[in-house]
Amino acid sequence: MSGSRRRNRSSINVWPGYVDALSALLMLVIFMLLVYVVSQLYLSQTLSDRNSELASLNQRLNEISELLGLEQGKTEALEQQMLSVQDNLSDSLAQNEDLQVRLDASRNQLMRQTADAEARTERLANMNQELDDKDELSTSQQNMILRLSNRIASLQEQLRQIAAALDLQKEMTADKEGELENVSKRLNTLLAERVNQLEQYQSEFFSRLRNILAANENIRIVGDRFLLPSELLFASGSAQLGAEGKRELNKLAGVLLDVVETIPADLDWILRIDGHTDLIPINTPQFPSNWELSTARAVAVVRYLAGQSVPQKRMAAAGFGEFSPVAEGTTSKALQANRRIEIKLTDR
Repeated sequence: MSGSRRRNRSSINVWPGYVDALSALLMLVIFMLLVYVVSQLYLSQTLSDRNSELASLNQRLNEISELLGLEQGKTEALEQQMLSVQDNLSDSLAQNEDLQVRLDASRNQLMRQTADAEARTERLANMNQELDDKDELSTSQQNMILRLSNRIASLQEQLRQIAAALDLQKEMTADKEGELENVSKRLNTLLAERVNQLEQYQSEFFSRLRNILAANENIRIVGDRFLLPSELLFASGSAQLGAEGKRELNKLAGVLLDVVETIPADLDWILRIDGHTDLIPINTPQFPSNWELSTARAVAVVRYLAGQSVPQKRMAAAGFGEFSPVAEGTTSKALQANRRIEIKLTDR
């Protein structure tokens, strides 16, 4: 009978199996926590890179908007599209922040569950001595193990849902980036078209002006600029136009007015008038330096052309003094070449 009692006691001692099960459960929880921490670090890096890329894109858009200020009338619709895209991106960032909050909440919850599991494991270990003489686990202990298993399954489901939400957010961000790239390409294409169109009218303007002013050997052409010697327009140290200068400017005004009629109204062009002097300083009550003299001469040309019906809003005057020479040295020829008025048809 004593041998039978020992066999029965040995056959019902199942506690070591439950201890192994609880150990495996604890290892699973720790593994899930490690996976969560790694995924959190990866997500944080991804979000940081995305924010940097978005900031770079916004900077590019601002630069494009400044360069295309001349196209405000034609590109309002495109700017509205860019604003809409930026709003959508802001919404995406807000969604990312919401996901971050949810991830933080899930992490805290997982940490609490891990702490609870460790506490329960410790309690079970303390109960080990009391359960040696019992034939089976109590109903409450079985229910506790069942609840732990259900909670782990619930946490796994939450992690799957968060991963699915992150994948969806990545797809939305990729779509927005593609839309931004398309808008940028359209703006670059539009800018290139407008530049080419202005170059056509520049070519026509300079071709006709070259034919009319070719008889005057003092007028030079450098690149896309006409250089008129100051002696042709003004007396020495003066900003008053002479008779010969007015005749040459009348020719210029006539050509310009003919070309203006063919330029589309939405093409934002200007006629730039730049005044330059030689390096010999001037110091008079009217002109304390070459800055004032060069600027006054450029303004005088602009005012005269305005009197010939050239639109004032299409002209700009600037003075450069002696600081942008076209000839080096102090010979009379070099000084004469540097005293000049430059005329250029360009964009604003």
